[in-house]
Amino acid sequence: MRVGAAGGAGGRFHRFVLLVLDSVGIGALPDAALWGDAGSDTLGHVLAREKPELPNLQRLGLGNIRALPGLPPSSRPEACFGKAAILSNGKDTTVGHWELAGIITPEPFPTYPDGFPQDLVRRFEAAVGRKVLGNRPASGTEIIRELGAEHMRTGSPILYTSADSVFQLAAHEEVIPPAELYRMCAIAREMLDGPHRVARVIARPFVGAPGSFRRTANRRDFAVAPPAPTLLDLLAARGMAVIGVGKVPSIFAYRAITESLPAHDNEEVMDRTIQALAHAPAGLIFANLVDFDMLWGHRNDSSGYARGLERFDRRLPELLAALGADDVLIITADHGCDPTTAGTDHTREYVPVLACGPRCRRGVDLGLRATLADIGRTIAENFSLALAAGSSFLGAIGGAAG
Repeated sequence: MRVGAAGGAGGRFHRFVLLVLDSVGIGALPDAALWGDAGSDTLGHVLAREKPELPNLQRLGLGNIRALPGLPPSSRPEACFGKAAILSNGKDTTVGHWELAGIITPEPFPTYPDGFPQDLVRRFEAAVGRKVLGNRPASGTEIIRELGAEHMRTGSPILYTSADSVFQLAAHEEVIPPAELYRMCAIAREMLDGPHRVARVIARPFVGAPGSFRRTANRRDFAVAPPAPTLLDLLAARGMAVIGVGKVPSIFAYRAITESLPAHDNEEVMDRTIQALAHAPAGLIFANLVDFDMLWGHRNDSSGYARGLERFDRRLPELLAALGADDVLIITADHGCDPTTAGTDHTREYVPVLACGPRCRRGVDLGLRATLADIGRTIAENFSLALAAGSSFLGAIGGAAG
């Protein structure tokens, strides 16, 4: 990456890469106790316990955001750095990504700590022609291990939820093929409205035999559409590129996505993002590195989390080298998921913000941002788009509205 001088030349940037390290929170929000998350600190606790080596993130200025175990501040950070609060009433994927794109969610999506109401389940069973198993909050891998054999005997899909607003349906691919599972999830998505308007319906196919079940890469999310125009809508309406990588398109119900690049894990997300930089026109490349959350945060695997951070850090130079002269990379997160806590749910935390590019200023302290929407507002201002939520830091990183 050719790093710009501290003063910056000003003017409009050409493209933004918004890279979400799913669940990499950086310390509990002031209201974390209200969510059962007092003391949560995903990044701090993983660093303290596992001591990963993150020289490239350290060079950018991750350790300048706050004191972090084993990650000292850089004397000359190559990125602008700060942290952002989640202003929305929630701590999940949908709420976090929507807020990044300028939508504040004042009312939480419904959750089901006791499972879904029986009348709703009966209506769903009648609509799909099958009874369901489970219907309770659970870890996906655990409930498949527990109920997978019965599912294979009966043909009944496994219904479960979590602390998040999700209706998850698991089925063995040889018992209920993915296409049929997707059909059932589409029926659920249509039914789940009004007071039961959950954020996401998720198809969770798996394969294998009892004792060795494993989920496949054929997961599919059926998200509720954003309630108002997002940054993505504004960009697409202007005729600009909105390239969604990994699960990002599904989070926005595929609305305003001009190009969707599927990717099943962190390595593929990095590959697709770098490939997109080779051809994408002006606009936004929006990517999510899902493994931090799905594989390690929710499974309390702090060692895996640390190794994942190291692998991402090793690939950072490749991503930075792919940036064009007028591109900006913003690295952030959508919530926390502290793998060192007793629970396996998301945690309500601040998220890191690192902004860099060949023409960006270096070492600017962006401070504490009141909302993730500051990121979306920054990108919108660069392209002279009107996004209501948030406060732009475009000038701080060396840009100016076009």
